[in-house]
Amino acid sequence: MNAPAKSPSAPTRPRPPSVERLLTHHGAAAPLAAYGRTALTGAIRAELAAIRAGDAEMAPEAALLARADARLAAERRPSLRPVLNLTGTVLHTNLGRALLPQEAAQAVAAVMTGAANLEFDLERGERGERDSHVEALVRRLTGAEAAVVVNNNAAAVLLVLNALAMRREVIVSRGELVEIGGSFRVPDVMARAGCRLREVGTTNRTHLADYAEAIGPRTGLVMKVHPSNYAIHGFTAEAAEADLGRLCRERGVPFAVDLGSGNLIDFSSYGLPPEPTVQAALANADLVTFSGDKLLGAVQCGIIAGRRDLIARVRKNPLKRALRVDKMTYAALEATLRLYLHPETLSERLPTLRLLTRPEAEIRAQAERLLPRVSERLTGLAAVALEPCTSQIGSGALPVETLPSACLALRPPVDERRAGAWLKRLAERLRALPVPVIGRIGDGALRLDLRTLEDEAVFLAQIDALAGAAFPSREET
Repeated sequence: MNAPAKSPSAPTRPRPPSVERLLTHHGAAAPLAAYGRTALTGAIRAELAAIRAGDAEMAPEAALLARADARLAAERRPSLRPVLNLTGTVLHTNLGRALLPQEAAQAVAAVMTGAANLEFDLERGERGERDSHVEALVRRLTGAEAAVVVNNNAAAVLLVLNALAMRREVIVSRGELVEIGGSFRVPDVMARAGCRLREVGTTNRTHLADYAEAIGPRTGLVMKVHPSNYAIHGFTAEAAEADLGRLCRERGVPFAVDLGSGNLIDFSSYGLPPEPTVQAALANADLVTFSGDKLLGAVQCGIIAGRRDLIARVRKNPLKRALRVDKMTYAALEATLRLYLHPETLSERLPTLRLLTRPEAEIRAQAERLLPRVSERLTGLAAVALEPCTSQIGSGALPVETLPSACLALRPPVDERRAGAWLKRLAERLRALPVPVIGRIGDGALRLDLRTLEDEAVFLAQIDALAGAAFPSREET
């Protein structure tokens, strides 16, 4: 009687090597030195677990170590990273707003790793006031009697409202009840500050008489909010700040202006669209609030400047401690403000002003210089063209004004039916580069606005990396 035939056995899967074997492999020397034994052990175990679970393929020992190394490198990559902002928005909120001048970066480095006289008066040898590091400069540059610094302009508005008008009415024009990014709404901030909003006028027209009629025994503050992120045209009217200031002085009510962007210079003298200055606002208002990291070109903070007695009330408010800034912010702000004392070199040394005032001809010359290099690197991968474009200031400043610029426009190398998907995939690849490149998609192209490009070598290195990587193909899109 014949024996039953044996069924063919399934191929035996190779057993993964032990953790210890991989740790003693010659290829482990570099990751051990870079990350340490504990971290590398964990990464190896994760790779072996993925193989056992069927989520990863078995590989030679050297390849397994390379995968563990790559896993650790990805884990150690900083979340907050430098990027190339080629969106055409100079003060891009999502990309960090103002670039700090070298003087500010050096000042921060000088105080960040050791002790500093943040709240210590070196002359008297006793506790000091942290605002003293910048207050004299703010007073000198704006004409204010006193100043306070908090962590952003929203905090500055909140603090002023709470300190001067808690449980009282704050009069604001209906046309100035703005909402800015992140759902920051003036009425909501007033409610959180413990104030009662008193709206006057209409959306498009508010007159001095509307304010005069609304001021009464329960009025704590009259506030004017600069419409920094929108503009109303047509049949409009608003009360002049000079008239509002005079009215408030006559009635004994503080008048505050939320200026937002915090401009300290005459933009028109630099060939830029005019923007209200802090100095002009303080000529009529008792207090002005403004940002440090927008048009001022410094670090994120909010500045409250104005009458000495009102600033004293603001400084004593318990919220001031909750909203205060650290030594690095003061160091950066002080160094930036000092640049304004030398206006002859301000447009060269202050990055925000330097980028805003770049001549169109200079940007176009840069684009002409880069075009053949980028086109050569991306031959067959993307069609590259030089095109005129417009930049914007950003962060709510001058929302309807644009600046002439030039860009490199990237399009599919051949006629693509799904060009939109191709452009989206290209944008993803640009964001995945060692130094991510952020452009903008529109009208069938991904445009790289060169107004804010100052380091061409870094940019070209990213283009090289893009050309050397897998590129979006017709199949992928």
